Amino acid sequence: MEKALLIRAEWDDEARVWFATSDDVPGLVAEADTAGALLVKLRTLIPELLDANGYPDAGDVPFELFSRRFDVTHRQPA
Repeated sequence: MEKALLIRAEWDDEARVWFATSDDVPGLVAEADTAGALLVKLRTLIPELLDANGYPDAGDVPFELFSRRFDVTHRQPA
């Protein structure tokens, strides 16, 4: 596997978790309380899902994790 797999992570404010999906890794849906914990999960889940979907062995599996979180801040009047 030469090109890096694209993994998207977004913060779910209602559920209070980060969740990840990917078009490059069939069946990937993961969540965790922190972005760091999500990354740890992905390091295990990605190879497992690739194996389960019949992708050929490729050793290292590079992936890019793009995360997005929307927030609001407030300015104090001058």
